[in-house]
Amino acid sequence: MSSKFLFLESMEILSTIPQYYTLLEVFAILLFLWFIVKKVYRRENVTLTEDELEKKLSEWKPEPLTPEIDPNHPSLHPLKVSTKVGKRILVDNKDCLNLGTHNYLGLTENKEINEIATETIKKYGVGSCGPRGFYGTVDVHLELEERLAKFTDTEEAIVYSYGFSTIATAIPGYCKKNDLVFVDEKINFAIQKGLDASRSTIKYFKHNDVQHLHDLLLEQENKDKKNPKASKIKRFLIIEGIYLYTGQICPLPELITLCKKYKLRIFIDESISIGTLGAHGKGITEHFGVPKHEIDLIMGSLETAIGSIGGFCVGTTFIVEHQRLGALGYCFSASLPPLLTTAAITAINIMENNPHIFKSLKDKCITIDNALKEVPYIETPSFAESPLKHLYLKEKKNYSEEIKILTSISKRCIENNLAIISPTYLETEKHLPRPSLRLCVSVLLTESDINFAISTLKKCIKEILT
Repeated sequence: MSSKFLFLESMEILSTIPQYYTLLEVFAILLFLWFIVKKVYRRENVTLTEDELEKKLSEWKPEPLTPEIDPNHPSLHPLKVSTKVGKRILVDNKDCLNLGTHNYLGLTENKEINEIATETIKKYGVGSCGPRGFYGTVDVHLELEERLAKFTDTEEAIVYSYGFSTIATAIPGYCKKNDLVFVDEKINFAIQKGLDASRSTIKYFKHNDVQHLHDLLLEQENKDKKNPKASKIKRFLIIEGIYLYTGQICPLPELITLCKKYKLRIFIDESISIGTLGAHGKGITEHFGVPKHEIDLIMGSLETAIGSIGGFCVGTTFIVEHQRLGALGYCFSASLPPLLTTAAITAINIMENNPHIFKSLKDKCITIDNALKEVPYIETPSFAESPLKHLYLKEKKNYSEEIKILTSISKRCIENNLAIISPTYLETEKHLPRPSLRLCVSVLLTESDINFAISTLKKCIKEILT
């Protein structure tokens, strides 16, 4: 009786289990059996004859690890500089007047800076061997930050060990996922990498086109009215004082007007404009007479006019302090070597004590800009007072053909003792810049240097294009 009772009770319990449980159990059992059978099963070894093996090997075409590259690509044939970079350099054993380096104030060969950097090595050694937040901060780092804040008329400064990482990590320190960032389409590669790291929503406007930016802001305003939550998204505008890829100056006053109206935070990369624009070299804000408090963050490089290595950001204490814990390039990179720090401090001293150099640089920039307008076959839309000039072919051709022509002109100039380069860009860059010749004006250039540069450039262009 008891066994019969148990059987009936078991059947009653099974009848209450949903059918899909049963199906799952069956599936699990079948899956287990399949694995067992697969493990036990052994494929028979297939033997190939020599002819069959050779045939298969001849048919096999593995994908190359790297794409095919033109053997004449400029990157495969780099120019060799065998002297210290200065007003004159030795390029492929040719003694050349150097117009290819961002040595706008001639500080890379300043004797006072060299002597102080040498003395710094004797006191501190070569490097700090650690990030700023751990054991990498030296007293001269704090001094440089104080000097930069004072020079730029801001509350606080922060110093990085590399110019590129300054911009590429400062941006994602503030711009986060889903934030809205309006950016000029000609921004440099460091800003592009910063935007990629931010994962923000990026909206590009045409180069220096305030009206196009205004249209984008109006379009976004209409979207905000339909979606009230969208108005809470943080918004930024990122521009350059003087654009590295064009040499043109940004229309800062009009941009600030839009920022106030549409509540945008504005970040400016002043890598080219610091030390070159304004009566005291304080950059784009001094040039336009814009108060510093209207700019949220100014980023810059110590590797251009200041003639050292590294980068910096300046602004209010509230803004800048965030980077000491939120910018990866500051938190996890070894700090700027003390010798380069004291070099930058000395450069700032020279700039403050010799404000006439900015007027001299400005005059030379305008003189060269006027002279370049007389050179045939090229055009120079760069800002007249900019020390960075881009020369484009008047007759526009396809991208590769323009590169070929401009590279030939650059080589011919070097053969004639004038160092002017054609900048190269990664083809993966967003809004790939048009090929050009890049010319950097230095305060060290004399009237005879300028005449030689213009006449040589005319001669070489004529030889290549006629």
